[in-house]
Amino acid sequence: MTSPFCTIVPPHLLEHLAASDNPSVAAAARRTLIADASARTARVLPRAAADPAGAPAGPAAPRRTIHDAGHRTALPGAKVRDEGEEATPDATVNRAYAGLGATFALFRDAFGRDSMDGAGLPLVATVHYDENYGNAFWNGEQMVFGDGDGEVFLDFTLPVDVIGHELAHGFTQYTANLEYFSQSGALNESVSDVFGSLVKQHALGQTADRADWLIGQGLFHPDVEGTALRSMKAPGTAYDDDVLGKDPQPAHMDDYVRTSRDNGGVHINSGIPNHAFYLVATELGGHAWDRAGRIWYDVMTGGTLTPETRFSEFAAATVAAAKARYGDAAEIQAVTKAWAAVGVPTD
Repeated sequence: MTSPFCTIVPPHLLEHLAASDNPSVAAAARRTLIADASARTARVLPRAAADPAGAPAGPAAPRRTIHDAGHRTALPGAKVRDEGEEATPDATVNRAYAGLGATFALFRDAFGRDSMDGAGLPLVATVHYDENYGNAFWNGEQMVFGDGDGEVFLDFTLPVDVIGHELAHGFTQYTANLEYFSQSGALNESVSDVFGSLVKQHALGQTADRADWLIGQGLFHPDVEGTALRSMKAPGTAYDDDVLGKDPQPAHMDDYVRTSRDNGGVHINSGIPNHAFYLVATELGGHAWDRAGRIWYDVMTGGTLTPETRFSEFAAATVAAAKARYGDAAEIQAVTKAWAAVGVPTD
């Protein structure tokens, strides 16, 4: 089982910021890129699945631990809040704790899953990582959040879907284990966006038509011309800013980006499967986790995917999952129609 280093902010965006004329913005981006490179090469062994026999009896409950890195990079840092303890004076700690809980609640309540591995995996997070660190990541074992630089990025615990996105990389690690490169890597990123968005919608009790379908809304400083890191509803429209550049995500295979950067464009081309999920969810209506989310969950846990799964193979798997669960009903029609709309064949 691989344990990729997965960040919410893509390298191409940080590289753009590193070339900014604003010295403080450029310095923070360069520092973040260096920290990411160091963390990416650190050897992290996947945490073994928890022993169900050793888990507490009764309904599944999260086991959260929040640490404070103290603006250093040593992990996990000093423990500052454990499961069941009262809120601390630090709002960042409390948001991380709540976001881990919201993610656990989605997987338990919507899918009957006990944590990311299905067997009670403890949820560990570190806040206040490094200085002016403009990212959040899953390293195969735990979550890590930066405070942002205060000029482009704010605190990375602010959007609950960022927390859900990164923890969902753990879900992928323990299920389909999609290789973090090219189309399988873009699917890895897309699955995290899908479940990150569902975490937010579940926490807010939103139906698909009420959701904003944005990833990282509230992460940018108010001076930035952008609403979020990505838009599942309209890929390529999340930001258009003098400092950030323009959102490069495509919504259709006609615009698929072939690049050697960012592990073959995993954060860019994820816009295509993202948009397919949005189309399925809004076509079916209601709560997106009930039917659209269930189909995607069934695909991830069904054992039919390989680590090198491509878009067309994933699309075909969603059609098969929809048919297996719902038969020849509205669900299979919505899935087939959505993938056709983004230019991905399902047969």
